[in-house]
Amino acid sequence: MNGSPNTMQQLLISRVDGLRHWLDNDALPLWWANGAERPNGGFYERLGQDGMPVAGDNRRARVQPRQAYCYAAAGKRGWNGPWTEAVTLGLNWFDKVYRRDSGLYGNLADEKGKLIDPSFDLYNQAFALFSGASVADAMPEMAESARKQARQLLSILRFDYAHPIGGFEEDIPHREPLLSNPHMHLFEAALAWEAVTNGDQTWTRLADEIAQLAMSHFIDAKTGALREYFAHDWTPLGDERGHIVEPGHQFEWAWLLARWGELRGRSEALAKAERLFAIGEMHGVCPIRKVAVMQIHDDFSLRDPVARFWGQTEWLKAALRLAVVVPEKRTEYLHSANRALNAMAPFMATPISGLWYDKLLEDGTVVEEPAPASTFYHIVCAIHEAEDQLARL
Repeated sequence: MNGSPNTMQQLLISRVDGLRHWLDNDALPLWWANGAERPNGGFYERLGQDGMPVAGDNRRARVQPRQAYCYAAAGKRGWNGPWTEAVTLGLNWFDKVYRRDSGLYGNLADEKGKLIDPSFDLYNQAFALFSGASVADAMPEMAESARKQARQLLSILRFDYAHPIGGFEEDIPHREPLLSNPHMHLFEAALAWEAVTNGDQTWTRLADEIAQLAMSHFIDAKTGALREYFAHDWTPLGDERGHIVEPGHQFEWAWLLARWGELRGRSEALAKAERLFAIGEMHGVCPIRKVAVMQIHDDFSLRDPVARFWGQTEWLKAALRLAVVVPEKRTEYLHSANRALNAMAPFMATPISGLWYDKLLEDGTVVEEPAPASTFYHIVCAIHEAEDQLARL
């Protein structure tokens, strides 16, 4: 590899500074001006590449707390736009439209705010918890109410949806497949709440439970790859879905396990994080386009060559976190972070700055379609995480 760690570090700092400028001056203002239905609506699902909202979309529950997180995180970092208004708008609509009498959140509403799919999805509950932690962190006056609401939601999940082995069911009565992905975001939420509450054992226990479940069941003991779909006993699902491996999730779990492993002093978690990262980079990055693809099989052969923007952001986060916690491989991970930034570039080459493309096809062309709001969470988290880890080097 060419270049010293210090040289690469300075390059990365400069590139991430550019992303932060784009975020604060282009993306956050645009998605507030055009991506929020003010004064009483929620956030739109998509903005067209002309910067205007796409009318008629049904709205997934997850988009509202994810967008609220983006603005809470931006406010915490000093963005001087109307971030408190944005947070309040998103979470008020989320609670008004999606919250059921049970205290759980439904899945899908129409653009007028009618809940058209009230079904339980663990993924949505995870983001309700995660956004609450970001609100508690950025808005101290809201911290106690956010904490109470989060603990109530977790109590419901524990009482009604706890899985006998560990983690949570996807429905009651239980149904297959069980999924690793919502547990990943519950893990993220638990770590966020643990930090905000200075080690509340409620959240420490949840984080530890999911970390152990990931290391013992989600991650294959032989290959080190993390799967997506499982039977009810947390063995890989018996059909083709049980063989799916997503490179973006290898990176995302690597980032989370590296965080948890550092917090707990658990070397086996760091080792698994490194292996997940290696799988994502060695087998999940297209050698021609230099981007992380959507899916491979558990034998590491290609399954879905389409690349999505979010996977590249997770690559960046994991690379820089590992550069900090595995100092003997720092140069390697810094260079990988630079490759991840290169991989992000085509998705951001939009006619209007502050938007993005979601998909890059096998032939190297981007799909000309509206930008999904749901990607913003990945982008904001990646930029802030990059800043934080570069500051630790």
